[in-house]
Amino acid sequence: MAGPHPPPGVAHLERLTARSWRGLEEEPYGDWVLRAGGGFTGRANSVLVVGEPPEDLATAVRTVTRWYAERGLRPRAQVPLPGSEAADGAFAAAGWARDDDNLVLTAALSDWEAPTVDVDLAPRPDDAWLAGYRYRGTPLPPEAHDVLVNAEDPVFAAIRCGPGPLAAVARGVLVEGWLCVTAVTVDERYRRRGLATAVMAGLGAWARERGGRSCVLQVAGGNAAALALYAQLGFTEHHRYHYRLGAERASGAAPR
Repeated sequence: MAGPHPPPGVAHLERLTARSWRGLEEEPYGDWVLRAGGGFTGRANSVLVVGEPPEDLATAVRTVTRWYAERGLRPRAQVPLPGSEAADGAFAAAGWARDDDNLVLTAALSDWEAPTVDVDLAPRPDDAWLAGYRYRGTPLPPEAHDVLVNAEDPVFAAIRCGPGPLAAVARGVLVEGWLCVTAVTVDERYRRRGLATAVMAGLGAWARERGGRSCVLQVAGGNAAALALYAQLGFTEHHRYHYRLGAERASGAAPR
């Protein structure tokens, strides 16, 4: 198998991962991409700020604000750094709040061992998988299914250790030889048994069979347990991004 990819630039990797987790509606805005997905997840409901918009930055902030307001969503921008400092400053100047950092991690797939338990793979998530994925610790909203399947040939991994809910789940999409992993969740009953490593290994084996060479994922900067797990698998930090958040919608409802 070929070795890992040469280190890509921030903008290239962000555009690549954006193809694995898309909004239900997407619209180019210069180099930026406006995305809306019913409020489920920040990435599916934010403008991806890489490259340049077609207007000056102050005007671009107003255009983005209007686009999300028309869809009943709180304006949100995904701002990768380094590379988007000027745009980040424009959002800050317009009063947009800054969220915490998210880390983008990369690793080679070549050294991953085979999974130690059976990992089931399916092209679509069934009800058990959807119940097993706890986004930010909560059940999924109705929009989640459409966002999850809105990619080219996603795969949904699951581990069952007995009756009842699935023990672990994860989702993978292969984009240009990169395995983009999301939705890694282990049921509380099965924590600290190596199942997160096993479900990652199952996705890794699937990707290698299809020519995958590298893996990329995003993790909250404060998630120490996940960062420790991924370090054991050889992940290192490539870059970071954060969200800029415009004013709340008039209803005051918080976005998911």
